[in-house]
Amino acid sequence: MDTQIYKSSREVHSADFIDGHSIDIPILKILKQDGSVYKGADLPDINQDLATKIYQTLAFHRVLDERMIAAQRQGRVSFYMAALGEEAASVGSAAGLHDEDMIMAQYREQGALMYRGFRLEQFMNQMFSNELELGKGRQMPIHYGSEALHYMTISSPLGTQIPQAAGYAYGQKLQGKERCTICYFGEGAASEGDFHAGLNMAAVHQAPVIFFCRNNGYAISTPSNEQYAGNGIASRGAGYGIKTLRIDGNDILAVLKATQMARAYALEHNQPVLIEAMSYRLGAHSTSDDPSGYRTREEEAKWADHDPILRMKNWMLKQKWWDEEQESALFEQLRDEVLSAVKVAEKIAKPGIEELITDVYDQATPALEKQLEQLKEHIRKYPDAYPTTAGRF
Repeated sequence: MDTQIYKSSREVHSADFIDGHSIDIPILKILKQDGSVYKGADLPDINQDLATKIYQTLAFHRVLDERMIAAQRQGRVSFYMAALGEEAASVGSAAGLHDEDMIMAQYREQGALMYRGFRLEQFMNQMFSNELELGKGRQMPIHYGSEALHYMTISSPLGTQIPQAAGYAYGQKLQGKERCTICYFGEGAASEGDFHAGLNMAAVHQAPVIFFCRNNGYAISTPSNEQYAGNGIASRGAGYGIKTLRIDGNDILAVLKATQMARAYALEHNQPVLIEAMSYRLGAHSTSDDPSGYRTREEEAKWADHDPILRMKNWMLKQKWWDEEQESALFEQLRDEVLSAVKVAEKIAKPGIEELITDVYDQATPALEKQLEQLKEHIRKYPDAYPTTAGRF
């Protein structure tokens, strides 16, 4: 047998088991909660301008999430998913990429889109599904997409973006582009078959893709110890022959450093990299979820002490790159801007009903035209059931 695995195997002459926990997977930590840096830590490539942009994005993320949860509770939007406590994972990793690298997100990576420059009114238009929304109101709230910012439109089914990312990155390599793809997902999505297909595809075909797993401890209401018995998600990367890093996902400097390393390696070697960011979901899975049914307040309070935004603020203060006056002004400004944007976006009209059949084909087919007319007849017959649409055609 002349295979690579056989050649690399150490020979033994008595049997013994190994398992996923036989692999020692360290966790990268650079920044302490008080803003100090661990002794001997290898810092990422970062300066004051980059740090300020990252921190301002984190603040925007926190304020938007808090305000939109409140807006959902008021009945102003139908659904929302916050990333409270996990903001560093998406913002820090986006900061480690080139602006033209493709982002394939799950549904808790609005921070990456914020960092790329998606404007507040664009977020609002999407969540209110109004006529200015890029997706023409066809998606659920928080299912963003932006061709201009190289952010693939989000789809709800878990894990579908993982093999797609492998294929997209392979295409980037074939085209000779010095670009990679980053693919975000949670540890719950790593239980989908698409995870295994995507990682194996990327490893075998040598695709420059960064698989970024946010391990926040819960797949909706299922804790990680009920999802898998192995050594987290990182051990699976090693199993597929993929370079792997495990990091403190609440440590913005560790996230940035790992992503910078992963991107450099992926492009230099045309190989995938897996990053497992260990974090915790402080809020509910979504506004449809009540976490008090499956975890304690004490557990949440413990993890609140690891707030990634406070950690970065403490570091910025120590660098004398930030001060409390800037802090107060920033959060006050963001709260005012978000509230004003909500009031504007909710008053903008919904897309016209004709938009339902545009963009499907270059020219709408007779079948689609017929179905649209049938829908209009139905709405005319029951106008009270469709108050937003009735009377607009």
